[in-house]
Amino acid sequence: MSAKAYRRVRLAPALLLLASVSACGSFDGATARIASVVTPYKVDVVQGNFVSREQVEALQPGMGRQQVREILGTPLVSSLFHADRWEYVFTLQRPGQPVQSRKLTVFFRGEVLERYEGDDMPSESEFVASLETRKGQRKVPVLEASEEQLAKFPAPQEPAAAQEPGDASVAPAATPYPPLEARTR
Repeated sequence: MSAKAYRRVRLAPALLLLASVSACGSFDGATARIASVVTPYKVDVVQGNFVSREQVEALQPGMGRQQVREILGTPLVSSLFHADRWEYVFTLQRPGQPVQSRKLTVFFRGEVLERYEGDDMPSESEFVASLETRKGQRKVPVLEASEEQLAKFPAPQEPAAAQEPGDASVAPAATPYPPLEARTR
């Protein structure tokens, strides 16, 4: 191999590297706009227990810990150092929307509910309505059929009475299998 050919072989990877590095800086405005349209899917992040206004209204001083747990669910935070209180924290983080965060603290005296305090909780229907993120409202279809529409679809026919045993149009009866308990090894 001549010295000139050797220099070309050594120079080729360097030129290739230089060309690829210069290509990285050639994004213009149009390319940036196209790249911004293609975005990854971002998931909703839900942490903790959602506590509704109806659940909070069901709490009564004097209830036991198990009763409170049945109404609100398992607390997100229950500390060994603060065994007399439970923390219910709910956080919902959705792309492009502010983070929703709510907190409810339940205080006990021994095994009995003493009091509770926290944020104003939404009702279940208010919370579900806040989850709707679609831009446009879809028209809800009518779920009732008129007599004309029902007439288009005939009612299913009752099975025919027992036909003659020699009739070829009758499908053979299914083979009955013995119950599993009857099988022996």
